[in-house]
Amino acid sequence: MSETFYTSSAQVRIVEGVHRRSTLGDGTEFDMGVHGAIRSHYRLEGKEFPLPVDYQVAATGG
Repeated sequence: MSETFYTSSAQVRIVEGVHRRSTLGDGTEFDMGVHGAIRSHYRLEGKEFPLPVDYQVAATGG
């Protein structure tokens, strides 16, 4: 088995309800939550934020 060459360092904290704030190892912060059809389907209140999967799609497509 090969040795580890990279270890990711990130934290995710609950802000309120489904609102989460993530901090990457370099200090970059961003907010995650729910929006659109998912938000209305579950009748969630509060501010809309991108889903975690939105960031994953952007990272792989970008």
